[in-house]
Amino acid sequence: MTVTQPDVTVIIGAYEAMPYLVECLDSVAAQTIDPERIEVIAVNDGSSDGTGEYLERFAQRAPMPVTVIRQENSGGPSGPRNVGLAKAAGRYVFFLDADDRLGPEALERMVAMADRAGTDVVLGRVEGVNRNAPKSMWGKTLERTDVYSSHIKFTLSAQKLFRRELLQRHGMRFDESLFTGEDALFTMEAYLRANGVSVIADYTCYYLVGRDDGKHVTKSGGYTLRFDSARALMNLIAGLVPEGPRRDQLMVRPFTVTLLPQFGPRLLKDGDDVRRHKLELAAPLMDAHWNQGVARLLKVEERLRLHLVAEQRLEPLLDVVEFVRAKKQAAALLERRGRRVYLAYPHFRDRAAGIPDSVYLASPREARAFPGYREGGAESVLRRAARKVRRMLTSSGKVTPGGTAAAT
Repeated sequence: MTVTQPDVTVIIGAYEAMPYLVECLDSVAAQTIDPERIEVIAVNDGSSDGTGEYLERFAQRAPMPVTVIRQENSGGPSGPRNVGLAKAAGRYVFFLDADDRLGPEALERMVAMADRAGTDVVLGRVEGVNRNAPKSMWGKTLERTDVYSSHIKFTLSAQKLFRRELLQRHGMRFDESLFTGEDALFTMEAYLRANGVSVIADYTCYYLVGRDDGKHVTKSGGYTLRFDSARALMNLIAGLVPEGPRRDQLMVRPFTVTLLPQFGPRLLKDGDDVRRHKLELAAPLMDAHWNQGVARLLKVEERLRLHLVAEQRLEPLLDVVEFVRAKKQAAALLERRGRRVYLAYPHFRDRAAGIPDSVYLASPREARAFPGYREGGAESVLRRAARKVRRMLTSSGKVTPGGTAAAT
């Protein structure tokens, strides 16, 4: 008898997942895709709350084949995911967290999209339940895109459809040395190595559930783990993307999402030892990856804080953080006939501080919010220069009214 390869392997790592696991597994059983096209591999990661027993009961009644693996607690989500990935047989894999759930048509739609578009990663629209979910990438369904021409770099969770052949070809696994940000590392690598990425924006494929028992993995871990996560992601990007605008564009993600929050309002509550330690941890990251290309892509207050982190200047940094925490609006100073907008955050043009004006210069995108701003780049400057030269030539008699040079 020939055993048909399943289209998708759903991998569930479960630790102390009750009662959320009930709705999670119900959502798998309710998938509209033919049950014969799915297999489920569930890894009970040393639970003691009945998670393992419930997985066993589900395996007996589920309409698709379910394998339950029992192991001692690994301390994080990477181990169970890697165990499941090693056992997977599907053409695609989907990593489902045990406290979340799928939309009924999720797997059917994602597999169909990947097959139709020939892409290696498919993102299904995510909706938060009692927690926030990423939003910027769901504006439009895209059959084929990439990490540079879309906002997908701002959703690096592992809850996506991955072509298993891609993962096998590059030996991709979750980094078990990381206890936060391991999914960001895995997903960013998949984006960069993929033969295209698809986005399903018109159907909610995944419900991201906020737990009320405080056990959600993203709520755990000290600040040093965040620096480990930022370092790993920055090094991955630097290793796979050559220097230049594309690398700078991707570096925005670890700088703003992972590193910058360590130098936000929470810094005001930290003791002096923690503040100094954070600057020490940030120093090698700033030395290796912070540059003008990245800085230009940030909002002024983000750029200013990271500039001061790079300079290891704690006191002015605290002034800026206090300003940001108070939700004050920095005054806008328009110069060059409105073509430049400077935002006067603390220490702007303070000689003692010595922070360059360029740090406070708003990008066109940020400057557009201020009345009186006149957008004009290099092309506008060249046009103005050309008109000026033309006027000078005309007034000297070197150019005829019709625009041709006069004979000499």
